Amino acid sequence: MKRYYTTQMDAARKGIITPEMKTVAEKEHRTPEEIRGWVASGKAVIPANRLHTCIDPNGVGSMLRTKINVNLGVSRDCRDYDVEMKKVMDAVDCGAEAIMDLSSHGNTQPFRQKLTHECPAMIGTVPVYDAVIHYQRDLNTLTAKDFIDVVRLHAQDGVDFVTLHCGITRKTIEQIKSGGRKMNIVSRGGSLVFAWMSMTGQENPFYEYFDEILDICRQYDVTISLGDACRPGCLADATDGVQIEELLRLGELTRRAWEKDVQVMIEGPGHVPMDQIAANMKLEQSVCHGAPFYVLGPLVTDIAPGYDHITAAIGGAIAAMNGAAFLCYVTPAEHLALPNVDDVHEGIMASRIAAHAADIARGIPGAREQDDRMADARRKLDWEAQYKEALDPEHAKSIRDSRLPEDDHSDTCSMCGKFCAVRSMNKALAGETIDIL
Repeated sequence: MKRYYTTQMDAARKGIITPEMKTVAEKEHRTPEEIRGWVASGKAVIPANRLHTCIDPNGVGSMLRTKINVNLGVSRDCRDYDVEMKKVMDAVDCGAEAIMDLSSHGNTQPFRQKLTHECPAMIGTVPVYDAVIHYQRDLNTLTAKDFIDVVRLHAQDGVDFVTLHCGITRKTIEQIKSGGRKMNIVSRGGSLVFAWMSMTGQENPFYEYFDEILDICRQYDVTISLGDACRPGCLADATDGVQIEELLRLGELTRRAWEKDVQVMIEGPGHVPMDQIAANMKLEQSVCHGAPFYVLGPLVTDIAPGYDHITAAIGGAIAAMNGAAFLCYVTPAEHLALPNVDDVHEGIMASRIAAHAADIARGIPGAREQDDRMADARRKLDWEAQYKEALDPEHAKSIRDSRLPEDDHSDTCSMCGKFCAVRSMNKALAGETIDIL
């Protein structure tokens, strides 16, 4: 059937409700017209490249369920595509709605194409990572055209969203050189753009040729995730002038993208003290005109290596409660090593807990239904029903099964045994004798 629109935003503005909007509406307990209206205004996005035919569409926006992204990909120290693909499918099974392919070694295109041909999650990439690998040339030999051509290649491969560090400019070089930051630039993509500008003396090609990039994204319906090259990498750098000036520039670029019906997300910090998170979310909503906010954490302390999935979950819950729409997971290996399968699982679960807690606080339709079913199961001491409602059923069951009480364990756990308050109340209300000894 012929499409009479180019992008989801174009369709929404023409009053067309796409199949993707209908799917998202059903998932979100919303009407298709509500979804269409939010996509038309840019307050929600449905990243769905028209060439990613196996996608199970999801919407990203502050009025929708908070979504989770998982960063994966092959590297020099992990070259096994099969292992990485297993991580991908495990992540989807655990509830991740998006996978970002951050591959930085070897022939990256076959893995990227495998993702868009087999994975139902939204697929994102960072084209600047791939440029050096794709061309097999040193960074300073690449041209602006080379970078733009890699964006086109990723779009043609079916990628649903691309992170582009468009907001860092030559002015940023002087700001960083002034020495006002402890951690300078910690964004991998941002550091590559900064290095390229420093070595070549040219302007950031993703900023200078933004209109050409918009034409590519419009053609394939690729959502732009405007990257925060200057996100704070430590608490001391949070909400500083460099971060805010980049955010202002991203607000300008958001307007330009919308003029061409290209969907936009805004990427946010980083490392932020708890008392600054809400203000950061509100500032983004104002400066970037309500475009969905995609945050890494934020991590609320710098001193917990090995536990940064927890520091990120704390910050993520606060961020999502205050309007962030998309959480990038953080694993226990953050700052330390490439995450293994167990790290990925722990990172996803921590982020899902944060997202769900925030959805309840925001009153997202249907968010608390599972919690209410869990409460009913606990009141009845129905263990199988409790496992069914748990975010990680196998983990919950394994803990209980490994530490069953010595006595009859059909209705208690080894924490309280027959002193169980729920058991005692059930018996008392039923007029039964409460046997403890």
